Amino acid sequence: MGKAAVVKAFEDIKAALAVLNAEAEGCGSEPFSDADPLAGLADGCLDILAGARVVEAGFAALKARAAVTYSDTVQAVAGPDTPVQALEMAVAAEIGALLAVGPRAAGAFLAASHTVAKELPLAFSALQTGTITWPHALVMAEETAGLDPAGAAALEAHFLDPDLPRPATAAPIGELPAYRLRAKARNWRERHHPESIEKRHAKGVADRRVEYRPDRDGMAWLSACLPADQAMAGWNRLTALARGMQGPDESRTLTQLKADKFTDAILGSGYNAGSAGAGGDDSGAAAGPSSRIQAQVLVTVPVFSLLGITDEPANLDGYGPIPPSMARRLVAEGAGSFYRVLVDPRDGAPLEIGRTSYRLTKAMKKALQLRDGKCTFPGCNNPSLDNEADHLQAWQHGGTTGISNLAQLCPKHHRLKHVTGWTPTTATQNEPPGWTSPTGRHYKAEHHDWDPPHWPAQLQSATGDPPDFIYLGLSPGEEALEWFLHAPPA
Repeated sequence: MGKAAVVKAFEDIKAALAVLNAEAEGCGSEPFSDADPLAGLADGCLDILAGARVVEAGFAALKARAAVTYSDTVQAVAGPDTPVQALEMAVAAEIGALLAVGPRAAGAFLAASHTVAKELPLAFSALQTGTITWPHALVMAEETAGLDPAGAAALEAHFLDPDLPRPATAAPIGELPAYRLRAKARNWRERHHPESIEKRHAKGVADRRVEYRPDRDGMAWLSACLPADQAMAGWNRLTALARGMQGPDESRTLTQLKADKFTDAILGSGYNAGSAGAGGDDSGAAAGPSSRIQAQVLVTVPVFSLLGITDEPANLDGYGPIPPSMARRLVAEGAGSFYRVLVDPRDGAPLEIGRTSYRLTKAMKKALQLRDGKCTFPGCNNPSLDNEADHLQAWQHGGTTGISNLAQLCPKHHRLKHVTGWTPTTATQNEPPGWTSPTGRHYKAEHHDWDPPHWPAQLQSATGDPPDFIYLGLSPGEEALEWFLHAPPA
């Protein structure tokens, strides 16, 4: 049928769109609900949105397939003697003109389409069925870039293999925003990258810089590329300073307060001459922060990485993987603003949150931060140290103050919970809560993607498996981990 089949298919699609538009406008042949037409129309529009999401994903897969097939066909017709660069420019120009995008965007679309359609079969299949969206597929393409075929396949399978066992309460990857998938994929990539994170970090440190970019309306951007611990500590400190300034007599928003405190710091008005520098060395520093508010950073360190036996990455809350040398330095400095988090060498789950914050309220708060990792509201990316603990079942309604009845929420979603019909579902000691919307739709929780730490070769058994393990704690000076191994039972 060829072109006739294509024309007929798109005519059917246009007819279906006309029906759906009429339904979305409330002008369908019959109401969604005879008993409550307005409520029925609202719920029906959500059904249309959900269906449109699946169809859009299918169209994204179709566009990628058509673009790649067009490119391959043009190359086959042109023959081997045609200059490759000229051919690629011609293909990108044709697709760019057809889709009304610039040549750079057309080239990027072609490259991404080639990767997804030809090199990531699980991602392409999920896109075709609407399990993930095009932004999710782009994340997979970008995060597998630079990996060898085996590494790319392993990353793709970890997130998209339907046969891989996952907790029943965990939200599927396609139900997370693409930026949350990016964070998870980046964490996995950092832990399995063939090149040491220490080497890559050393290059990044050498490339640290400050950049300036003009913007519209008399505004401009000033940004810095810094080691993650410094950047995260600075961001958390700005947040703490800004929150401390909020009150009934303060008209500025939190975002405006952060910008103003940043301006104060770089222009000098936020510092006192002669005080100690950020590192605590007063031997030659000319200035230091005047505020007594400390930046807080939560650092998760695999046990053997902390001891220097392995070189696997640690995790900086709100950022992601960091070099083990950075984590060891933060722990060794003993700064009160850093909290050591050790993880079990068997499965990567949190093991212990530090003896220095053993009081019940602090311990429960740290345990909650470890369990949830961020605000638990669907799609929220707010990091742990900027969130508030909240009872799932209200205290006045019989709720207890235990980890299974708590969740951490950012201030915005904390308010949303109390003023709207959004309600959290049950949690457990190890699993954060899901959420139910006012319309009754349920959204599963986003789970940690724990990855078992690497066992040193000298500690593995003859079969290659880690031995049984019992954790005893840290010595008073915290210089070394006290632990012992015993042979598995016969």
